Amino acid sequence: MMKQLNLNQKLGLTILLGLLAFSLLVAWLSPHSIDEQNLAQRLLLPSANNWLGTDHFGRDMMTRLASAIGLSFSLGVLCVVSASVLGVTLGVCSAWAGGRVEQALGVVVNILLALPGLVLVLLLSALAPGSFLVMYLAISLVQWVEYYRVTRAITRTIVDSPERQVSAMMGFGKWYQFKRHIWPAVAPSVFTMAAFGAANAILMMASLGFIAVGIQPPLAELGLMSVELFPFYIEAPWVLAQPLLVVALLVLGFHLLAGASRESLNSAD
Repeated sequence: MMKQLNLNQKLGLTILLGLLAFSLLVAWLSPHSIDEQNLAQRLLLPSANNWLGTDHFGRDMMTRLASAIGLSFSLGVLCVVSASVLGVTLGVCSAWAGGRVEQALGVVVNILLALPGLVLVLLLSALAPGSFLVMYLAISLVQWVEYYRVTRAITRTIVDSPERQVSAMMGFGKWYQFKRHIWPAVAPSVFTMAAFGAANAILMMASLGFIAVGIQPPLAELGLMSVELFPFYIEAPWVLAQPLLVVALLVLGFHLLAGASRESLNSAD
């Protein structure tokens, strides 16, 4: 697999695997819990007992960062899987069926596109602050539209292609036609959108944490950690820098892994 990736994609995959390994190893080996407080040891510098220092409640930063990274990966993967499956399925059905099916789905997509994605996620998340399930559903609801538009545009071309029509005349079923003709054409764009989508999901969750409608304490989330630690940026700048750096690395890793520009995806429709 690594041989099929270019240098940027290899670097992105290395960053993401490194962060994931850090999250799993720390969660397994750390003697601390994410909500273990010790006010006598607040805002400590990195040491042998607390490798990344402690926060304003004396909680171990390494343990909390590991938990926050795991939460971000979980949300990103869940949103990508849900949005891509729904978007690709509806995109193929829309282009293949045409007519009223395509018109009805077009109305739904236009309604969703009329609302800024982050605003829609914010409104839905504000109904149940701190709910991971609601946040996941809201982000997936926003992201499936992009998969739908790109898949529909590509499928339209493939459905009318001589190769697909020959398969149909030879009696092959629609599932075979999808696997043989449509999916190979759609897959590269889907994987690219998935990488961008995971990065966007992580950024959306962090943004909700910034305005206190995302994951709530005592759970660790990168946006919430940044907000909580911001008042101490002069007293302990190394603590504030850690969640911000992790967010940047997560987004950078997924963007490098994508290996394609947003402009090339937008031109597909």
